[in-house]
This record gives sequence, structure tokens and C-alpha cells, in this order.
Amino acid sequence: MQLYLHRLDHADRFVVLSQQVGALNREVAIRRTAEAQREELLLAEQAARARLQRLYQLTAALASAATLTQVAAAVAATAARVLDVDSVTLELHSQRLVPVLEPGEALRVLTENSWRDLDQPPDVARPAVAGALRIALEADGVVLGILTVHPGAGGVPESEYLTAVAQQIAQAVRRAGLYEHEHRVAERLQLSLLPQLPDVVGLEVATCYAPGSDMVMVGGDWYDLYNLDEDHIGLSIGDVAGHGLPQAAVMAQIIAALRGIVLRCGTRPEAVLSELNEYLHLYHRGQMATAAYLLYHRPTRTLTYVKAGHPPPLVVRPDGSSRYLDGPISPPVGPIPGARYRQGETTLAAGEALLLYTDGLIERRGERLDTGLDRLTETARRGVGLNVSDLCELFLNHQSGADYPDDRALLLVRPDSHSTPAQ
Repeated sequence: MQLYLHRLDHADRFVVLSQQVGALNREVAIRRTAEAQREELLLAEQAARARLQRLYQLTAALASAATLTQVAAAVAATAARVLDVDSVTLELHSQRLVPVLEPGEALRVLTENSWRDLDQPPDVARPAVAGALRIALEADGVVLGILTVHPGAGGVPESEYLTAVAQQIAQAVRRAGLYEHEHRVAERLQLSLLPQLPDVVGLEVATCYAPGSDMVMVGGDWYDLYNLDEDHIGLSIGDVAGHGLPQAAVMAQIIAALRGIVLRCGTRPEAVLSELNEYLHLYHRGQMATAAYLLYHRPTRTLTYVKAGHPPPLVVRPDGSSRYLDGPISPPVGPIPGARYRQGETTLAAGEALLLYTDGLIERRGERLDTGLDRLTETARRGVGLNVSDLCELFLNHQSGADYPDDRALLLVRPDSHSTPAQ
């Protein structure tokens, strides 16, 4: 190997320095480009993360919405922010979502302020909005409605993202429609199981029933009235524990059994619930029900009653004041054979009404029972001057917009105020 050494002159040194400077500039440029790309990627990642976070908020809101009203409220509250647009409008085909149960049935009014029903004639013609996008909401091959998007300063959302949001809304709408339909079927079945009450001369009678707001299954609530003779009227109300077809079947059999029991011993309230307890224990092992049976004696306006683990009936005076029948409390019927049932007694004054109800009217999650009882007495004060039907409806819906987790069954009676007790 041979090495040759040459002395560099100034020109050669300048060339080498220039080459080094050029290489350094290229490296700086590459680093700046890489830094800019990393910044762009970071911003894109942050934007995607924020979009996913907004999309998750919509997903969570829709997942917790059971009814069409709740789904529409979730869309109104979150969809515009998720899509980064000015606003969205939800329009739905109610008859595709909640079909009528039989020919000629009047469709329940489902339209709310937060959405428009495409199957109902509009009150006023709505002009088209320039630049608005209309996306079909389709699920299981059926177009359930339209989502109208009004873009803002950010422009039109990406097509894929807009489609993903619309699909989530469509699935939620479809699920809510099925829930509404099943809820109505359960309500129809429940009402068909409740008895038709006889007409009683000199007695105003009203009944109300509503299924629980988060129940699609039938329940075991019942009420009944018995026209025993010219002087005596029997009343019953109760609730089989649990929800479902087995409980509804037990309730229907209790109604039939009670009518037979009342024919034999309807003027002895203690005996009525004692026999019902033995019947339930013998033929429906494992089932339990709360119940109340009351006997009204017309000539003296005397009311004799037995409560088997059931909430106390409420006596409502004409001036709106009220009192609960807080007499002896006995165990529910069914679980304890041979249980003793004790009765209480009171007298109804002229014009007083008697409200029987199941616990779904007063019970709320995480709330003391006394709070619900106090609400009923407050409601009674607002019912001065109402007839029994309107008063019953007032009690049924005394908490507007509230969540009623359980069924509500009410029986309200008011003897003719012109009748006078025997001396």
C-alpha cells in the first residue's frame, strides 16, 4: 500500500468547506421538514382524539336512552357538537317505529319538541334551508327517518364520519322504537288482565293504570270492586312481587280467587285476606303479594279494612286535606301459612273520597317512603273540586316528567255525598 500526501491550497479548502456547509444545510432542512411533519401528525392526532371523544359522548348518550324522546334529546344535546356543525334536525317515521297494535287504533302521539313526525301532517310548511344536508337514518333495511345537518363555519363534515354518526343514531332510534312497541304491548296485556268493575248506584268510581317507565314486562298490580248487597261494598287492591308473565298470571288468578272468596266472606275483611293467603301459599308457592281489602257499610259510612304489607289507603276530604288509614299492619299474603290478619275501622264523612294505590305511585329509588306519602297529601290539596276521574288522573301523574320505575294502579271511590248515615 502506498500513501500520497498533497498540500491543499486555499481553493481546495474553500471547496471542502462549501461542501460541508451544503451538507449541514441539507441536514437542517431535513430536520425542519421532519419537525413540521411531526407537528402536523400531532395536531391530526389531537384532532382525531377530540373527535373520538365527542363521538364517545354521543355513543354514551344514545346507549343510556331507552325511549324515542330520550334518543331525540340525546341527539339534540350532542350531535351538533360531535359533527362540529351549527345544528341538526331529527325527523322520524313514527308508524314505522311504533306500529299500531290493531286496525283502527289511534296512534299514540309521539311527537316531541325535539323531533318531527314524518307520518303526521305538519302544522306549517317548513322551507328548505340552503346548504343543509339530509341523511337517511336506515336500520335493518328500513328508512326510519332523516337527520338534517346545518353546516357551520367548519364546513361540511367528512362523508365517512357523517355516515358513522348517522348509523349510530339510526340504531338508537330503532332500539327505542322496539322498546316503545314492547312497552305498549305490555301495557295492553296488563290492561286486558284487569277486571271490569261493576256499576254501583250511589258510588263514584275511577281507576287508573300505568306501567313503569323502565319496564317492558307485565306486572302483578290489580284492583277490584265488589257490590256485595244493598248495604255493603268491597274493595281490593294489591301487587304481586316481581315482573313478568308468571307474576301477571298469578295476578289474574288472584282476581278470580278473590271474587269467589268475597262471595263467601266478603263482609269479614280479616277472613278474606286469610283465605287469600292460604290460597296463594297452597297453589303458588314462592309467590308473594301485598294486598288490602276494605268493606264499606253504606248506612253508617263505616269502613273496615285490612292491610297485608300494602301502603295505607288515603282518605281525601272535600277541602283537600287528607289522612292515611294507619291501622294495624299485617304480613303480605303467600309466604306465611296461617298468618293472622288484623283489621282497622274508620268512618267516612260526607264528600270524602278513598284512594287505593300500589307502591309504584310513591316509591322512588334512593328516597324514603315517607317522602312519597307526603307528596300524595300535597297532591290532594290541589284536587279540590275535581270529579273522581280527574282526581284519579291527578294522582296518577302527580309528578310530571318523573321516572316511575314500577307500575301504578289506582282505584278511587267517593260515596254519594247526599246519602246520610243511619241514626
